[in-house]
Amino acid sequence: MDFSLSKEQTMLIQSLQDMGKREKFTELAAEIDRTGEFPHYLMEKYADMGLLGMSLSPEYGGEGEPSLTAILAIETLAKHSPMIAAPIFESNVGPVRVIDMFGTDEQKKSIIPGVCKGELSVSVCMTEPEAGSDLTSLSTTLEEKDGHYVLNGRKSFITGGGMASHYMVYTRFGDVKGYKGIGAVIVEKGAPGFSFGKQEEFMGLRGMPSCDLFFDDVAVPEENIVIRQGDFGNLMLTFDIERCGNAAMCLGIAGGALDFARAYALERKAFGRPICEFQDIQFMIADMAMKIDAARLLVYRAANGAGQGLPSIYEASMGKCFANEMVREVTDKAMQILGGYGYSKEFPIERMLRDSRAWGVAGGTLQMLKVTMASIVFGRRFDQRK
Repeated sequence: MDFSLSKEQTMLIQSLQDMGKREKFTELAAEIDRTGEFPHYLMEKYADMGLLGMSLSPEYGGEGEPSLTAILAIETLAKHSPMIAAPIFESNVGPVRVIDMFGTDEQKKSIIPGVCKGELSVSVCMTEPEAGSDLTSLSTTLEEKDGHYVLNGRKSFITGGGMASHYMVYTRFGDVKGYKGIGAVIVEKGAPGFSFGKQEEFMGLRGMPSCDLFFDDVAVPEENIVIRQGDFGNLMLTFDIERCGNAAMCLGIAGGALDFARAYALERKAFGRPICEFQDIQFMIADMAMKIDAARLLVYRAANGAGQGLPSIYEASMGKCFANEMVREVTDKAMQILGGYGYSKEFPIERMLRDSRAWGVAGGTLQMLKVTMASIVFGRRFDQRK
C-alpha cells in the first residue's frame, strides 16, 4: 500500500495553506461565525484555482482529479472553518457527482460548467420530517400526469436551501413501495410551486444556509429525471463519496484544533514552565494526534476507493463514523488544554467544538452507520422495522 501523496497533491495542499495566510482565513472564519454570512467573493477565487468541480469530468469543465484530491482540499481548508471549505465540498463530493456519473448529456452540459465556474450549485434533498436515516420511507412523490411529472412533498434541514440554484430531490415514483420506488430529479430554484421555509439557526456552522423545502404540484419535465426508480443503488453509491467529504470536514476541524492547542501548550506557562512539559498535556496532545491520524487513514482509504469508481459502503461508513466521533473528542480535549480561554469566543476552539457536532448528524447518523457495518460484518441484513 502506498500512503504517499503525489507531487501535485502536495503542491495543492501547500497552495491552499499559502492562500489561507494570504486571505487571512483565520480572521475570516471568526467573521463568518459572528455574522452568519458566507463570503461569496471566494467563489471566483476558488474557480480561478480550479478547485470547484476538480473531481468532475473534464469534458464538462471539471479537472478529472481523483476524489482523494478533493478530500485533501476540503480537509486543508476546513482547518480554518468548514464554511470556507464548503464550496469545495459541494462542487466535488456533493450531489453534482450524481449528475456527473449518472445524468444525461444535456443535464451535464447545463449544470456542471456553471458549478465549475462558481455560478451554479446543487443541493441534495433527502431528509423529511418523518424520514431521515430510513430513506426507503420517503413520502415525497413524483407522479406522471398528462405527459409530464408532478412533484409533491416536503424536505427538512436541507443544506443550501434557498441559496442553491438547483436541487437534487430524492423522491418516490408513484406508489412503488420500498427502495425500488426511489429515484432523483432536478428542480430549479424559482420553479412554480417550489418554496422555502425559514432559515434554521444552528449551534454551529453559522453561514451555512439550511431550511425546509416545499413542493406543491411542481411540474418536472422528464429530462430532469436523473435516477429512475429501481436505480436506488446508484444514489447510495455516490452518497458514499459524499460521506467521505463529511469525514474530511472532521479531519480539518480536528487538525485545526490540534494545531491551536499545540501552539498554546508551547506558550502558556504554569508553575514557571510551559504546560507542554506536563505529562497530562502531552498525553492529551498525543491522543489527539493519534485519533486524527487513524481517522485520516480510514477516510483516505475510502476516498481512494471512491476515486476509482468503487466506493465501499463499509469503508465509507467506517471512515465517516470514526471521524465523526474523533472530531468531538479532539475538540473537547483542545478546549480542556486551553482551559477558560478554550471556552471564550475570543479563541477559535469553542467554534470548532460547536462545528464538530454537526457531522455525526448529517449524512447518516452514527447509529445507522454502525448498523450498516454490523450487517456487513455479520453477513446479514438487520431490519430496523421489526
